[in-house]
Amino acid sequence: MAHYRRAGDVPPKRHTQHRDGDRLYFEELMGEEGFSSDSSLLYHREIPSAIVDARPWDVPDLSTTPNHPLKPRHLKLHELFPKETWDGTDAVTGRRLILGNADVRLSYVVSAADSPLYRNALGDEIVYVESGSATVETIFGTLRAEQGDYVILPTSTTHRWLPTGDEPLRAYVIEATGHIAPPKRYLSRYGQFLENAPYCERDLHGPDDPLQSDGTDVEVLVKHRVSGGITGTRMTYAKHPFDVVGWDGCLYPYTFSVHDFEPITGRVHQPPPVHQVFEGRNFVVCNFVPRKVDYHPLSIPVPYYHSNVDSDEVMFYCGGDYEARKGSGIGQGSVSVHPGGVAHGPQPGAYERSIGAEFFDELAVMVDTFHPLGLGEGGLACEDPAYAWSWARRGPNG
Repeated sequence: MAHYRRAGDVPPKRHTQHRDGDRLYFEELMGEEGFSSDSSLLYHREIPSAIVDARPWDVPDLSTTPNHPLKPRHLKLHELFPKETWDGTDAVTGRRLILGNADVRLSYVVSAADSPLYRNALGDEIVYVESGSATVETIFGTLRAEQGDYVILPTSTTHRWLPTGDEPLRAYVIEATGHIAPPKRYLSRYGQFLENAPYCERDLHGPDDPLQSDGTDVEVLVKHRVSGGITGTRMTYAKHPFDVVGWDGCLYPYTFSVHDFEPITGRVHQPPPVHQVFEGRNFVVCNFVPRKVDYHPLSIPVPYYHSNVDSDEVMFYCGGDYEARKGSGIGQGSVSVHPGGVAHGPQPGAYERSIGAEFFDELAVMVDTFHPLGLGEGGLACEDPAYAWSWARRGPNG
């Protein structure tokens, strides 16, 4: 994210002494792609690499089952977390895997408990807040997350989730194996948002001030790679990692509200790339927001039927009234999975009903992947088995 920010106390020149009287601060470079991409410099009161213990952490179940036999699927995420589980669930260890492949994993969680300190060393995370609110404490400072916010957390950002308010935090989690950024076509060759982009730097909100906490023997859960898969380590630091007095650079966590996305519309139906908000390695993230729809006198505002030749399409329905899905059973908190190789589109009757519509009041987050997705244990636990046959209005046995 090549947008420079500075917070707290940093020296005039990088890689030079930075002191508070006789006390020398410790500089840490946090950078991507081996010193060849975006980075930030953080100045710590204590040595940031001082660990005193490392023990295994059993990460939540990340195994997947192939989508076989191949069919569209409907997953009801709100069934995964009964109310009696909320107080004992946190936004890190309580995640349940819905779908995943080697590039991206999609999870869901409903939590009212504070999370432990956590760092994902596999890749960047995007956490979409379906409802509720939270304070996200990070090594860079504090973020406020509310309904409709995407929280973007760069790889290896130590952080924790603290739900706030009277209702639990409902979060849809996109974990990459790699980095996530705005689409390149929205940016100038120097990294500034272009005039035709549906959002810009003013819509991105990073930490304002560093966060400093005291403590010794502080545990951080680290998700990381090993040969043959993903595992976790409980790493104990001699001093609290939230000891940064200042930082600057172009790599940091930030929030972006879906309500600040300016939809791109046209006289006839626009293809899904106009809704794109982020991209990762072998996947993209789009959002569908309330908007004026097609205004050609003969337009059909709902999507045309289409085949995903090269991708799996995953739609998380998180607000409004999704016209194209009426009659399918899909509602708030649903996820539809339309895999490559299968044509899909509006439910019966929606195509005709949409003619003459001027506005769609809908909110959804879409992830398109270019490698097949498998079903996680959470996805298998909340599937609606009738969805695949909803266009034909009868099941496999007639």
